[in-house]
Amino acid sequence: MFSSKSKDTPPPAAPAAQANQAKRPMRSSSAPSIISADLVVHGTLSSSGDIQIDGKVEGNVNSTGLVIGDKAFIQGDVMAEDVTVRGRVKGAIRARKVLLASTCHVEGDILHEAFAVETGAFFEGNCRHADNPLAQQDASRAVSQAPAPQPVPQAPMTAPAPMSAPASVAAMPPRPAADTAPRPSAATFAPIKSA
Repeated sequence: MFSSKSKDTPPPAAPAAQANQAKRPMRSSSAPSIISADLVVHGTLSSSGDIQIDGKVEGNVNSTGLVIGDKAFIQGDVMAEDVTVRGRVKGAIRARKVLLASTCHVEGDILHEAFAVETGAFFEGNCRHADNPLAQQDASRAVSQAPAPQPVPQAPMTAPAPMSAPASVAAMPPRPAADTAPRPSAATFAPIKSA
């Protein structure tokens, strides 16, 4: 009849749901940024929200959600949570969910968690599944941005002092160079013992 829990306390979330929320960033509730059909962008586009591209982008695109319109063209790499391609992409795509619509033309590799292709879509490249394609991009970027190892300074090398030969060796006449042809090296093999 009486409970020690208060009515204002929300029920605890399931552990699987908490892990899923930690894995995926929150989507913003704002309107998507739109690159209209008459706009050409040279450089990287980066947004924590959604982007809709109807124009031309010459550079990389990073966003949470990305819709590439029928007349759009991206020449660069794409990285997003959700990607819907209706236009043209010439570059790699890394996304959790990728949809290639029937009007798309994609030339490049796709790394995905979920992948769908409509009838009539054009795709030329390699397609590979990954549990977390966005994290793999971050790892490869960290490796490529790591500073190059610095060479270790070494002391200058000096030639060793000449050694004098003992008198008995110095008195020996030089050996004639009768056989100057290179000799093949002999290889020896030991039998493998099985257990």
